[in-house]
Amino acid sequence: MLHYLKENFAHIFEDTLINEINQVGTLKEVREGDKLIEIGDYVRSMPLLISGAIKILREDEDGDELLLYFLERGDTCAMTLTCCLGQTKSEIRAIAELDTTLIMIPIQKMEEWTGKYKSWRNFVFQSYHERLTEMLETIDSIAFFNMDERLVKYLQNKQKVTKDSMINSTHQEIAHELHTSRVVVSRLLKKLENMGKIELYRNGIQIISL
Repeated sequence: MLHYLKENFAHIFEDTLINEINQVGTLKEVREGDKLIEIGDYVRSMPLLISGAIKILREDEDGDELLLYFLERGDTCAMTLTCCLGQTKSEIRAIAELDTTLIMIPIQKMEEWTGKYKSWRNFVFQSYHERLTEMLETIDSIAFFNMDERLVKYLQNKQKVTKDSMINSTHQEIAHELHTSRVVVSRLLKKLENMGKIELYRNGIQIISL
């Protein structure tokens, strides 16, 4: 685990903190589609992403989901931090977008390190800032963008996170994460295909130029 920490966090954390993380952290590997956190769970540890990607979702009263943001290499989740520090139940669902490797940090260490290490404190504050910015972008897209603009942004974000121009998602899965209907998503995807921006396959979308 130490080599993962040095490779991903040596430019952020001092050696003494990296050594502490190595002592108390737990290396965890999850497969694409695995659920890491469910709504209503008590959060006992916070994740540091070594590789892969995780999508963070919210759920409304009807059980419909909305994609808030993705976590990538070097990230942690502000919602998880909040639940850890407040010892409250999770209000988000976290699902592996790709095969992912994480280091799980026990919650009791978070507050201790915030006072002990400036680098950890800066990392936590920066993580809050980045996740808040991403959530504001999600809110803006809902409030100010029409659905075809939201769909394009969604596909662009998927391509960025997976580093692959082939998006392996069904129309229903996309509709679920954009909080709309499959019919609307299918119609807009067909429109993008007719414009030469994507190619549609049975369970995937090839991005050509977005």
